[in-house]
Formats: sequence, structure tokens, C-alpha cells
Amino acid sequence: MSLTVEQIAEEALSLPSEARALLADRLVESLDPLEDGYIRQLWVAEARARRDNVRTGLVKTIPGLEALDHVRKSVTR
Repeated sequence: MSLTVEQIAEEALSLPSEARALLADRLVESLDPLEDGYIRQLWVAEARARRDNVRTGLVKTIPGLEALDHVRKSVTR
């Protein structure tokens, strides 16, 4: 029996967040190295957009330890 991408996605989205993160890492690692340049370009564009949002005051930064505390609390809920 062959699953469709939609069926796989539906199953994956029902996993706990830690399992989804591990699955996402494995999927990204499995991408064709030729696509790596494209993915890198996407991340550079994202980083620049985030930088610009901080510079213009659209978003406010918080200290790293505070950010980690927020993440830890959201994962343990």
C-alpha cells in the first residue's frame, strides 16, 4: 500500500512536537545537495527579512536565555 504525501503529512502532524522536529530534521537532511543552494538562498532571505524587522522596530528582540525559557515552557505544556 502506497501512502500519498497528504496522508503522510496528516500522520506526521499528529506526532508530538519533538517527534515532528526530529522528522523535519531527517527530511531536510535527505534533500538533494543540488537543492542545498536554493535552500541556503531561502534561509539568507529569511535572515535578512528578520534583521530588517528588528532594525525597523517591527519586532522586538529578547535576551537568549529568556527566549530559551519561553521555548522550554511551551514544550513542557
